[in-house]
Amino acid sequence: MTNNRAARLRQLGMQVLRFGLVGAAGFAVDIVIFNALRLTVLSPESIETGPLIAKLISTTLAIVTNWVGNRFWTFADTRQSNTVREASEFFVVSIAGMGFGLGSLWVSHYVLGFTSVLADNISSNVIGLALGAVFRFALYRWWVFSPARAAAQHPVAAAQGTAPQRTEVSSRSTEPAA
Repeated sequence: MTNNRAARLRQLGMQVLRFGLVGAAGFAVDIVIFNALRLTVLSPESIETGPLIAKLISTTLAIVTNWVGNRFWTFADTRQSNTVREASEFFVVSIAGMGFGLGSLWVSHYVLGFTSVLADNISSNVIGLALGAVFRFALYRWWVFSPARAAAQHPVAAAQGTAPQRTEVSSRSTEPAA
């Protein structure tokens, strides 16, 4: 029983690590796009709500990056066979998680009056990101990429106590060479 618990903790630790690395890639997309837009076409001098629009665009692109990384790497063993449903659920959770970054930015920029580029980045890309990451990981793990759903899709593997594995089609022939 202790061995099983250690294996589950290792698996969870690997998922958290992979989630963090995928999140770092998404963060890079988010921060580069946000700042490029915030400092150019969507500056508050040009458009009053420019920072919010920039954050909406950058976060949407980061969500796409994160879905691909999480689907094919972080949660590859427990991803759903119904890709449309999984993507829909992922985007619902991600959009809800985006609310943390947008909410933090809105409070900082429009309520508290901290309008510098640095303040906008701290509120949306540090505070909002940290709050949103915890929220998203929990819901991705226990809803979108739920191990219980994976087990339901692969009942034989679940009955044997093995994690469902995705099989890849190989182009190599299994026949001996002549």
